[in-house]
Amino acid sequence: METTQFKKTIEMFFGNLLTQFEEGDEFAFYDYGPKVINRIGYSTNITPEIVIQAQENKVDLIITHHDAWDFVFGMKEKCHTLLKEYGISHFFVHLPLDYAEFGTCSSMFKALGINELIQQSNHHEGRSIPGVGEFKVPITFEQLNEKIRIVLNEDIKSWKNSEKIIKRVGMITGAGNSTKNLRDALDARCDVYITGEKILYTIQYAKFVGMNLIVGSHTFTEIFGVKTLTEKLKEKFIYLDIVELIEEHFE
Repeated sequence: METTQFKKTIEMFFGNLLTQFEEGDEFAFYDYGPKVINRIGYSTNITPEIVIQAQENKVDLIITHHDAWDFVFGMKEKCHTLLKEYGISHFFVHLPLDYAEFGTCSSMFKALGINELIQQSNHHEGRSIPGVGEFKVPITFEQLNEKIRIVLNEDIKSWKNSEKIIKRVGMITGAGNSTKNLRDALDARCDVYITGEKILYTIQYAKFVGMNLIVGSHTFTEIFGVKTLTEKLKEKFIYLDIVELIEEHFE
């Protein structure tokens, strides 16, 4: 796959979502690698360790959900130094992947066996609106906890704030810790709200309104969307090798 083909394919996959958000802030392609891409490595985040791992796996292009954050001081510069040194390109796609039909929320729903999508996660008035999906057969809060723990392969935190059986699920992968996000899930008549981060006020508000709350990690609630994107690329360019770049469960 040539880099020009990659760029055109990304435009086809995301369509208008790429024009809704600022290039450089919410998505970008850093062209440091070969013009022909044969092996892609993917992860949620890019860090120096991920770039080194990509080099060890002979990756031509790293695809991530996040760029290196500016407020993790010095890390972006270090990543770019290593990418240039190793001759590896990097593409990150943040909010467009959150709201794509195949994106982070939809892919997490699919991983949990939730195939009936009521509302796709979207961007409204500067914030994320939860995706909403339903189980065909309702399950208990405890069963959902165990399912999420297995799917994410990590310890999770949860707060049972009602005795509701779980059918309708609200979700924002990653940083869905705002009380506004929880209120949106409540307004959508969700039985539980799932996200990848929490603060004191997330927990307080969930308890106050009687919303069941489950919190995994930011990284691993979002990895499924990146994986789906690479799978879509492989469907189009079947000769591509796809490698998951392994991140730690340290959140």
